Amino acid sequence: MDLTKITSPSFLKNMNKKELESLASDIRSFLIEKCSITGGHIGPNLGVVELTIALHKAFNSPKDKFLWDVGHQAYVHKILTGRADQFDTLRQFKGLSGFPKRSESEHDEWETGHSSTSLSAAMGMAIARDIKKEKNYVIPIIGDGALTGGMALEALNHIGHEKKNMIVILNDNEMSIAPNVGALHNILGRLRTAKEYSKAKEELEVLLKKIPVLGGKVASTAERVKDSLKYLVVSGVFFEEMGFKYLGPIDGHDFEALEKSLEYAKKVKGPVIVHVITKKGKGYKPAEEDTVGTWHGTGPYKMETGDFVKSSAKGPSWSSLVSESVRKLMEDDERIVAITPAMPVGSKMEGIQRSFPDRFFDVGIAEQHATTMAAGIATQAMKPYLAIYSTFLQRAYDQVLHDIARPNLNVFIGIDRAGLVGADGETHQGVFDIAFLRHLPNMVLMMPKDENEGQHMVKTAIEYNDGPIALRYPRGNGYGVPMDKEMKTIPIGSWEILKEGKDVAILTFGTTIPMAMDAAKELEQAGIDVKVVNARFIKPLDVDMLHELLAKKVPILTIEEAVLQGGFGSAVLEFASENKYLDVEIDRMGIPDQFIEQGSVDLLLEEIHLTKEEAVERLRKLANSNKKVGTKLV
Repeated sequence: MDLTKITSPSFLKNMNKKELESLASDIRSFLIEKCSITGGHIGPNLGVVELTIALHKAFNSPKDKFLWDVGHQAYVHKILTGRADQFDTLRQFKGLSGFPKRSESEHDEWETGHSSTSLSAAMGMAIARDIKKEKNYVIPIIGDGALTGGMALEALNHIGHEKKNMIVILNDNEMSIAPNVGALHNILGRLRTAKEYSKAKEELEVLLKKIPVLGGKVASTAERVKDSLKYLVVSGVFFEEMGFKYLGPIDGHDFEALEKSLEYAKKVKGPVIVHVITKKGKGYKPAEEDTVGTWHGTGPYKMETGDFVKSSAKGPSWSSLVSESVRKLMEDDERIVAITPAMPVGSKMEGIQRSFPDRFFDVGIAEQHATTMAAGIATQAMKPYLAIYSTFLQRAYDQVLHDIARPNLNVFIGIDRAGLVGADGETHQGVFDIAFLRHLPNMVLMMPKDENEGQHMVKTAIEYNDGPIALRYPRGNGYGVPMDKEMKTIPIGSWEILKEGKDVAILTFGTTIPMAMDAAKELEQAGIDVKVVNARFIKPLDVDMLHELLAKKVPILTIEEAVLQGGFGSAVLEFASENKYLDVEIDRMGIPDQFIEQGSVDLLLEEIHLTKEEAVERLRKLANSNKKVGTKLV
């Protein structure tokens, strides 16, 4: 079938099982081919092909509301709602988003890139539907990994209490990004193998139907027998105790089973959970055999072999550089405990996990718990290292403020994916952490210029015992610089002069240092002498160096791959104002007041004018307006 000709999912209504299976095969081939070029979340989407087709056959989108939790399993949904012809642009600049996006289609009812939000949003939609007296189904699709998030459990509790009509699809593939952990995961494991309960229940219902109606007493006794059977066979009956009708487990790749269960779910009054078992990566052997999460989301790969297209990067990945530096220090420092909220693969912590299993904890998709747990560990004279993506740290803001910064606990936060991340788009760009951490009392925040300085900052963070300290590091790889054999500490709040200059100064750090150096070299040829400072400590600032620059009335340009509001540049402006340096020009470059969509980082930087060319132009203007210069510089 030519998938690019699909304009709406209505064509599914009259398809038979054989036609649906053929469609599923076509979609899998299409996804494997397209994602091999663009990269993307191939594993999750291959696992939900039949489920997505069955949902669109059973319901009527957009009248009926689909809410894809996390959203990285919505590619099949996009195909069935008329976007297959855009898949060459998937996750590309100005192209198709890798997540549901309301501006893309009326079928994308809920936008999400972070997990565990669909149930709360679905409850909101169900409340609005009932107040407006409308008739439609609300169908959140949530994975077993996302179900471990605290927000999902809060929503389950409320939905079960209110008894709103809702059909929750639990897509259970035993994986989130990495293999799932936790007690709830174990409950689902028991349910997966509890087929004897479903069979026994069906047999009992058939038997009861054969008994003549003898009155309410017999009927109530029969219900008690059925309830007792649940407790005998299924340990916990977690969902039914939460107020949901439980259906399952169901083979998520069997169209007949899916159709039967969804039709039954539509007749249930109140909330119902349809527990669907799927195989992540189904239909593509390399993805099917993945047991650690490598095929959850990938870059381009060779379709025939599954080999990933290697990058031309010279240095190690930043995630592995930081994690391996922590692992080395753990060998001699038994205080260190490593924590991740379901990202052992993404944050490259497998080495720590293998070497120190008793001091490594994957808490699942539970960023708030991970953060406060780290605080608890720190109260016991231990040194917790919390590795967490910048975009996911947003979810634990109150815990950082209330449980770590306020009591001034010695927690080391590794902020992975700091800065622009590219293809995952606006939900994942790590550009807000400076603004929401810089204003917290007791917080130290730093970012290295290269991987050698990065390992020294890890050492600095581990040895720092005066409160919380955070190390930002970007997605991607280092530069391949020579590495010192021994790690050393760096004085807190100290900056480094990379290039001397007297006419104008650039203060920057991390990924924007190469841009600053290139701009300085270009202006040097035009007779403008630019000082370049590695402002590696975002908080605290190097006050001695700032006083020196501002006292000499040297114009300053700050550059940061982070939001301008409340960012590093704002800190420099605040310092100048507080110390009455009111006649020194200070300009700032950074992320403007907007969400940054998907695309290659280079294209995104160009789009927002965070480039060498922009830096050169701004530095010219600053140098020309410098009151200390007698004639204009060209």
